[in-house]
Amino acid sequence: MPADKSKLSKSKLAGYYVANLFLQAFIGGLRLLPYETRLALLGHITRLVSPLVGFRKRVRNNLALVCPDLPEAEVKRICNAVPDNAGRAMMEHFSPEEFTVRHKTAKVSGPGIAAFEAALAEGRPLMMITAHFGHYLAARIALQARYGKPIGALYRRMANPYFNDAYVAAFQLTGGTMFEQGRRGMMEMVRSLKQGGIIAIVSDLHAHGGEELMFFGKPAVTSILNAELAMKYNAAMIPCYAIRQPNGVDFEIVLNDPIAHSDPKTMTQQINDDLEVQVRQHMGQWFWIHRRWKPWYGLGVQDV
Repeated sequence: MPADKSKLSKSKLAGYYVANLFLQAFIGGLRLLPYETRLALLGHITRLVSPLVGFRKRVRNNLALVCPDLPEAEVKRICNAVPDNAGRAMMEHFSPEEFTVRHKTAKVSGPGIAAFEAALAEGRPLMMITAHFGHYLAARIALQARYGKPIGALYRRMANPYFNDAYVAAFQLTGGTMFEQGRRGMMEMVRSLKQGGIIAIVSDLHAHGGEELMFFGKPAVTSILNAELAMKYNAAMIPCYAIRQPNGVDFEIVLNDPIAHSDPKTMTQQINDDLEVQVRQHMGQWFWIHRRWKPWYGLGVQDV
């Protein structure tokens, strides 16, 4: 976990401070542009720099591992689409006012709507299980507006403490309570579940201490904690995705069938399987830059 400001050296803090000034100036400059223009521009810039920072290599390595038969033309398309989506999502995050207004009325579909509404009617806690796919914040915005209920979100603190402050401030403008990953954030999240709250959680990262489950036919270390919490607090677990539309700006929010309570490993495997179906339908919208299949104490497959 990134260190708190008080635990960083003066030189490290100075470096982070300067980097944050540059990033804030860059983002601030983009925010002067019309909303759709700034999204497209940062997507384009991210595509251009992706080979320089190793993103394209990571995408290629991951695809070679789990989808070795993809045609080269499709690999190239995904290598461009992934950083484009990431750049657009970053700009959306730092354009919370326009982003929120635009997606309050986003289309919501899928077989999980009935289960979502039933849980709300019963006062039952809800866990929206999502991923680094499309842009999950659009789902949070749309569902909060549609049902008039706040949706809390678990987030991971950024290494740069100054930039993290801006990141969290923008996050909070999209509504709901924020839970920072860690002991305190987990306690707050559990308290919300006990009170029948709604929590949005991304579940597609490599997790130290997790279980070796399957994703795209390969072992991937995955946390089963979400399923354990769902069983303990009788929370409905509903896979939820914000799928970016062809215009690059709008989203359709899809709620899939809830994950039936059984045992944590089975439930978490079902979550992985559900996400895989979505990713295969929209290969350029998942964050293939993550080291999803890296090893951990003998688990996982390789360091990609």
